[in-house]
Amino acid sequence: MTSHIEARGAWLENTWYVAARSDELGDAPLGRTICGHKMVFFRGGEGKVAALEDFCPHRGAPLSLGFLKDGGLTCGYHGLSLDCRGKPQGMSGQDVSRLPGAKAYPCVERHGFIWVWPGDASRADEARLPRLHWAEDRGWAYGGGLYHIRCDYRLMIDNLMDLTHETYVHATSIGQKEIDETPVETVLEGGEVITRRFMRDVRAPPFWRAALAGAGLPEDAQIDRWQICRFSLPSHVMIEVGVALAGHGGYEAEHAKKASSIVVDFITPETETSHWYFWGMARNFAASDATLTETIRAGQGKIFSEDLAMLEQQQDNLTRNPGRRLVTLNIDAGGAQSRAMIERALKAEATT
Repeated sequence: MTSHIEARGAWLENTWYVAARSDELGDAPLGRTICGHKMVFFRGGEGKVAALEDFCPHRGAPLSLGFLKDGGLTCGYHGLSLDCRGKPQGMSGQDVSRLPGAKAYPCVERHGFIWVWPGDASRADEARLPRLHWAEDRGWAYGGGLYHIRCDYRLMIDNLMDLTHETYVHATSIGQKEIDETPVETVLEGGEVITRRFMRDVRAPPFWRAALAGAGLPEDAQIDRWQICRFSLPSHVMIEVGVALAGHGGYEAEHAKKASSIVVDFITPETETSHWYFWGMARNFAASDATLTETIRAGQGKIFSEDLAMLEQQQDNLTRNPGRRLVTLNIDAGGAQSRAMIERALKAEATT
């Protein structure tokens, strides 16, 4: 079967995206393009986060080149000060009471991330923020990072919804031949596209040997391994991954017999051929071990850097060959159904 992957980006606007990690917002404004919108993020009075259009209403200078003062954002060009709503609040020697303000975007800080709603502000609803149970439970630990990747965000979704590539792209860390030898199932459940693969009685690859040791289990034991990828709108992928000592129930094994985690993937479009990739891993074993959290974070960062190199070269090929037909196989079903879900949502958004 052949298919055509569009070079043109297409994303939902009336939804929440991760725009930054909480620790990225310090004593200076942060400029970032989200879904084609140039924005500036900063902390106003009492540390509350705000997002404005990165455009000073005075002379059009980027507000991200300014500085924070008195709970607002001051333009670094001529000193116009704006509050968290984008309303002018002062400028040396000038009456700014009648000046137009800067566009403000709904912005929320939750679970260690800064979330922004790039579409119709009147439709922003905090109840639609995703529930992240691992971020609310002290029994879980999380470590992650951020990559800027020069490719269509949907290529990353394709990548994460088909883990067959691990055997080849990540051969020295999480890859093993049993991945592409084991059948994969793709289903639609509860508004999610789910792909899942279960491997029985195999050897653990290097990354998972280290995880077994971190969980206090023998790293050289035969294991059962699972990968359950869950795509949800607008562009989030959560992947349940883990290993259990072989013969103890696999995915259903008791906690003491396994090392299981959730690979966290928030994929935020920037332009038609670039995106922000917020990656991490949440785990519910040895949650208080900060050294293990950093070891896993560093290892995962290396793994995802390998994806980055492949995806950017893939985008370059697609850009150089517009309209080229590509082959779609059964292993591509998760990505194909995720794209179809996005397309249906785009059509619905366009009519409301």
